[in-house]
Amino acid sequence: MEKELKRLIRILKAEYALMWVLTVLLAALYECDILPQGLFAGDAQMEYIMQVTSILLTICLIPLSLRLFNLSLTRHIAALPLKNALKSYRRWSEIRIALLTVASLASLSAYYWTMDTTGLLCTGMTVIASLFCVPGKERLLSELNLSDTSLSE
Repeated sequence: MEKELKRLIRILKAEYALMWVLTVLLAALYECDILPQGLFAGDAQMEYIMQVTSILLTICLIPLSLRLFNLSLTRHIAALPLKNALKSYRRWSEIRIALLTVASLASLSAYYWTMDTTGLLCTGMTVIASLFCVPGKERLLSELNLSDTSLSE
């Protein structure tokens, strides 16, 4: 069981790092002029649409990703046998990271397309919210109410 746990943590850490890599890579692509900047700069209607979309995604997806995982953890995952609980924990962790990734990339794109700092602010909030989702062994053990001694038995 210890081997499966280490594998799960390694996968979750890689997926978490991928979110950060994608965000930094997208910013680098825009900064190096590989992707176009300012597509909607000066178009008041599109700027408004992009900013509102960015804000709504951030406002909806950050609490949803954090709260949805917590609700599923307390209501569903804790009642499952350990093997099924680990699978469910992985699935919900991936969903949480995916929601934050979508919000981060969409807000970052809104920033570069409109050149308005609203998208940058939303990206910053999403990236900061992702710090509440850093995977690790201690976190997994505490969220699943496990101890190191129960895994070795």
